[in-house]
Amino acid sequence: MKSNSQLQRDVQEELNWEPSIDATGIGVSAQEGIITLTGNVPSYYEKAATERVVGRVAGVQGIAEELSVRLPSTSERTDTDIAKTALNALAWNSAVPTDRAKVRVEKGWITLSGEVEWHFQQLAAENAVTHLMGVKGVTNAISLKPNAVTAAHDIKARIEAAFNRRVASEAREITVSVQNGKVTLRGRARSWRERDEASVSAWAAPGVTAVDNKIVAD
Repeated sequence: MKSNSQLQRDVQEELNWEPSIDATGIGVSAQEGIITLTGNVPSYYEKAATERVVGRVAGVQGIAEELSVRLPSTSERTDTDIAKTALNALAWNSAVPTDRAKVRVEKGWITLSGEVEWHFQQLAAENAVTHLMGVKGVTNAISLKPNAVTAAHDIKARIEAAFNRRVASEAREITVSVQNGKVTLRGRARSWRERDEASVSAWAAPGVTAVDNKIVAD
């Protein structure tokens, strides 16, 4: 297991290596596998990207994200402008069902609402507005309503089959339970990225409305 100082250095070097992030305003501390991020970033896109980059570093078991978005003056936009641009971005995204996502903007913070069938559509809507200029944050309140009800044992079997196809040896250490469309994952994964991949596999099963990932990353 990496020492706190080694993990901190690895995360800092990974952030400096990533060209889409300006890491000069980001503070990093490490404590028993938990990375705490502090400071300011110039866009919401970089805030989201920072968490993804940190998650791919070996040894990271958790992330406490305390970053603030501080927009440069050239990126400031009115809520009306942001709302119009967000609606256009959703309309042009083929993965988002037409007229299924609504937008509310307050002080640069976008709140998405509406109803879709699949989690990937929920994510597509969020990704469509994350990179827009002037955005300080995004709350994805779009709800999931699958067209068909799938039995819990069918959902469980399909998720376990997906684990076996993708990470056969590790899948044996992950347990799946399902109740009323909510999937709970438990066990251990070799990395934070592998832990996230387990969530992706679970979300792809028909009938899933929520995923609670309790997997611990080594």
